[in-house]
Amino acid sequence: MPAAPITPEHVLAAADVLRGVAHRTPVVTSRRLDVELGLRLYLKCENLQRTGAFKFRGAYHAISRLAPEARERGVVAYSSGNHAQAIACAGALLGVPTTIVMPTDAPASKRAATEGYGARVVEYDRASEDRIEIGARIAAESGASVIPPYDHPDIVAGQGTAALELHEEVPDLDVVVACLGGGGLLAGTALATAHRAPACRVYGAEPAAGDDGKRSFDTGEIIRIPTPATIADGAQTQFLGDLTFPIIRERVTDIVTVSDDELVEAMCSLASTTKLLAEPTGVLSYAAVRQMAPQWQGARVGVIVSGGNVDLDRFAALVAGRCRARS
Repeated sequence: MPAAPITPEHVLAAADVLRGVAHRTPVVTSRRLDVELGLRLYLKCENLQRTGAFKFRGAYHAISRLAPEARERGVVAYSSGNHAQAIACAGALLGVPTTIVMPTDAPASKRAATEGYGARVVEYDRASEDRIEIGARIAAESGASVIPPYDHPDIVAGQGTAALELHEEVPDLDVVVACLGGGGLLAGTALATAHRAPACRVYGAEPAAGDDGKRSFDTGEIIRIPTPATIADGAQTQFLGDLTFPIIRERVTDIVTVSDDELVEAMCSLASTTKLLAEPTGVLSYAAVRQMAPQWQGARVGVIVSGGNVDLDRFAALVAGRCRARS
């Protein structure tokens, strides 16, 4: 890690690297949701990004910045799914071999996609094993570079390009909301917002069952928790990063916590109203907006819909009965 802090200029540089490689995902609006919530909603659809989530931005940016000799030795990463797929895809595009440390309970669709991009998957048990230690051991044995899912300057800069595009397309947002797991997307969003829309307030959204981010934000120190039990598998992190936390503490207005029931309602709302398919983690930010709408009346609110990688059978089981009630 560099001694110098990451800045908005790093996000701008990452945008140059990703131009023409990452999709410039659409921003979707809905008059029906605007009326229902009492605000102007702008949905940045990273569920339509390559590999189905914003994670491709950081993964490609980080691998692209490796020296040629490091690329030959390969990359190792750890992830429950979206970072795994992103690293595997970016590695395939750049000709870099990849190994992914993935929990045994990762969604089947995410593992299949990861292996489909050519990555080698090494399983571990969330409850009894440490994925960071496993990744470090593999890297020591192979000489591969470790690219963690969030606590890495090139990852943060790459993730921030989603918010950068949102602000370019929708100037003068009052609020922007991003999901919070380890903090890569939220930190990057805060940096991009500081550059493009300094008056805009930035909020994070995390599962209520895994509120380490909120507790860390409120206390001023990184709080560690057991692996949280939540349907938002992409946000089952146990602590914020040493790199991401200071950025979030300095530049984010607050963290909103969201229950699993609120996530299911948000998934149903997006599917039935905008026809967008999003995973539970992917709707964290939108669920937070639904919760905060009474306080944000009349505001222009940007939401990063962070991912859409959900097994269709699981999606159907989660929303069964709720979407019919809304239609």
